Amino acid sequence: MPAEIYLNVAVSGLLTGLVYGLMALGLSVIFGVVRVVNFAHGEMMTIAMYIAVTLFAALKLDPLVMMVPIAAVLFALGYAMQAGLINPFITRPEHSQFMLLIAVAIILVNGLLIIFGPDARSVQTSYSFDSFLIGPLIVDATKAYAGAAAIAVAIALFAFFRFNRIGKAIRACADNYMGALVVGLDVKRLYALTFGIGAACVGAAGAMLSLVIDVTPAIGPAYTLLAFVIVITGGLGSMPGALLGGVLIGLTEALAGLFFTPSAKTMFAFGILVLVLLFRPQGILGRRQA
Repeated sequence: MPAEIYLNVAVSGLLTGLVYGLMALGLSVIFGVVRVVNFAHGEMMTIAMYIAVTLFAALKLDPLVMMVPIAAVLFALGYAMQAGLINPFITRPEHSQFMLLIAVAIILVNGLLIIFGPDARSVQTSYSFDSFLIGPLIVDATKAYAGAAAIAVAIALFAFFRFNRIGKAIRACADNYMGALVVGLDVKRLYALTFGIGAACVGAAGAMLSLVIDVTPAIGPAYTLLAFVIVITGGLGSMPGALLGGVLIGLTEALAGLFFTPSAKTMFAFGILVLVLLFRPQGILGRRQA
């Protein structure tokens, strides 16, 4: 094969990986602050995808244009889940938290199945088949727009936690729970905000992915598992690690599909996870626990 084919596939995988990274970033933020593993993460993204598909089918609203409103809807859902459902479980054993969120995930999947049925739905925008010619590269326009949007959202999130007062308070809760309580921070409210922010990330990622893949209720668990693979590979609780893990998994899936078969991409993604767990258990950018 010409070298340009490998380069084009790698660029395509990188752009998809950026959206994967944004999806995993939401999971990493939630775990890094709240210390709760959201087993309904992919299912929440599926909700965002169905919102995007429904708005496009009914009103012809571009998912990229509606990315912020969809993220706001998922923020409200995440905030309500944490404030009303998860906060009472914060001090309970971890297995209780796991079972709670697995139950939520099953409810969401079956609720979507009842409402939308099992058939796949997709979005076909005016630029769905457009591409950019950059030297030897042929870049899919849809993936380019989605990748650029994912970078913009990630930068905004990093800036929020670095410079915003509420973002700094959330970081304080993550660093020292008891210290945050002592200085008078409303930790439960900040936890709810954090879960909402993580859900907003996955909502934005869902709006982008609706341009790239068909949506069915059954894809939720698969993307929950993919988000876990990404955050563990990059480093659980590390925001830069989530983005790096997403790009790495996206590249791996694309190249595995080229060199072998598309069905082999999951095998290679999990192969990277196994290698990371063997040689760097804390993840590529994760910090070793003292």
